[in-house]
Amino acid sequence: MYADHPEGLGDLIEEFDHVAFAVRDVVSGSVLIRHLGGRFYQGADSPWGGFRWVQFHMPGGTKIELIAPVTDDCFLHQFLATRGEGVHHLTFKVTDLDVAVARARELGYRVVGHAQVHEHWAEAFLHPATAGGTVIQLAKSTFEDEGGSSDWEAVIAGHVIEGA
Repeated sequence: MYADHPEGLGDLIEEFDHVAFAVRDVVSGSVLIRHLGGRFYQGADSPWGGFRWVQFHMPGGTKIELIAPVTDDCFLHQFLATRGEGVHHLTFKVTDLDVAVARARELGYRVVGHAQVHEHWAEAFLHPATAGGTVIQLAKSTFEDEGGSSDWEAVIAGHVIEGA
């Protein structure tokens, strides 16, 4: 199958967007990121995932995202219990999510969570069992940014809801 797509998914990738770390608390998790030169960029609570995310611009232009559970049924509780804090996923923005998902399946990747999360964000994940042990997020976004707020105090207080 790879011969049918010698570029793999490469021709569909717009950019590597960020690496996300699962943490128990974004405030304490942000200390190291700030010590490494990270500048808070934006964040929000995700009502459909039960987690809070915050992003930091890093020296050189990359982004690091911290994600932490804020509801009892959040998927991150299991991740943190089994793996602890650390890298959760890598996010690549794509030009066409449906084509990327179809091609990823043709290439032998297990795709999970393919969904239009809200009007500005659609995503799918390559399962870590078929993606080198790390969750790979493929995303199509029409946001100019990720849709969060740049007000750190409002974000950590839970006053910013993604998509609202």
